[in-house]
Amino acid sequence: MEIRILTVGKIKEKYLSDGIAEYAKRLGRYCKLSFFQVPDEKTPDKASDALNIQIKDTEGDRLMKYIRDQDYVIALAIDGKMLDSVELSEKIEKLGVSGISSVAFVIGGSLGLSEKVLQRADYKLSFSKMTFPHQLMQMILLEQIYRSYRIMNHEPYHK
Repeated sequence: MEIRILTVGKIKEKYLSDGIAEYAKRLGRYCKLSFFQVPDEKTPDKASDALNIQIKDTEGDRLMKYIRDQDYVIALAIDGKMLDSVELSEKIEKLGVSGISSVAFVIGGSLGLSEKVLQRADYKLSFSKMTFPHQLMQMILLEQIYRSYRIMNHEPYHK
């Protein structure tokens, strides 16, 4: 299976880059992994709702250029469904068994994802009701995908 990670903004912190690289290396034995990053828009303090929507739409249009017709799109959204690690593993496994060959996980910028991206999503996934920096979320997502493959393959992994 191909796992595609689509994100807004660059990873600036070395510790996050190192963690992402480590999980990408570990995942190499289970799936084809690729990353697509689009530039984020500067969000001024106290921006109007209209400006926030415009920013999300601009970032969303950039993300949509990397979403292919054949991708099963999982949008990370605070109002998505919360799964435990076993349920996420089962979700990924069922997608593969059902003939889905490409899953695109989409992480928005600091304001979240645009309506266009959310409407294109086949599934909305939430990791928590809390808000996380999108750079940190990328590493958390990769760790959970790695954990999912370990679970699928009945391999040990710390709890």
